[in-house]
Amino acid sequence: MSHEQLWAPWRLAYIQGADAGADETRPERHFLPGADESCFLCRAVAEGASRAAANLVVEQGSAVITILNRYPYNNGHLLVAPLAHKGQLDELTDEEHLACMRTLGRMVTAIRARMRAEGFNVGLNLGRTAGAGLPGHLHWHIVPRWNGDTNFMPVLAGVKVIPQSLEALRELLADAGQP
Repeated sequence: MSHEQLWAPWRLAYIQGADAGADETRPERHFLPGADESCFLCRAVAEGASRAAANLVVEQGSAVITILNRYPYNNGHLLVAPLAHKGQLDELTDEEHLACMRTLGRMVTAIRARMRAEGFNVGLNLGRTAGAGLPGHLHWHIVPRWNGDTNFMPVLAGVKVIPQSLEALRELLADAGQP
């Protein structure tokens, strides 16, 4: 049996537990009250537009940030989160909750149109026990799906092939909120 290698160097930071968004120079940051400096969502909010591409930010509004998942389950995997570092649904204001839901709807529509997704898994993991990798900052996952997108690779080899770079995907979706 011959084996093919899949090259995925961006996964090394995840495997080693390193901060994939870190670099040698410390950008200017403006953290919101209550932010957690170790939270990658709070750092992306604090670094703003000047580091949006590096942080894989698709858009940032007055109450919500939408960011690409650096370690996606599927091509187009997005995270939608309130700007504020809040870990429970009952901590959100009505404005934040509504802004998150509207952003989820807009992003699903954009991915369906631009990537021809045929379905979606949209979900929220509340607490580490429920699978939240970042339990202190609420974030919804949008995972686009296509008929037949599960194949032998994840089943037999434990490998998921993502056919598009994160940079190309960010560029595709970056103006999704614009008419």
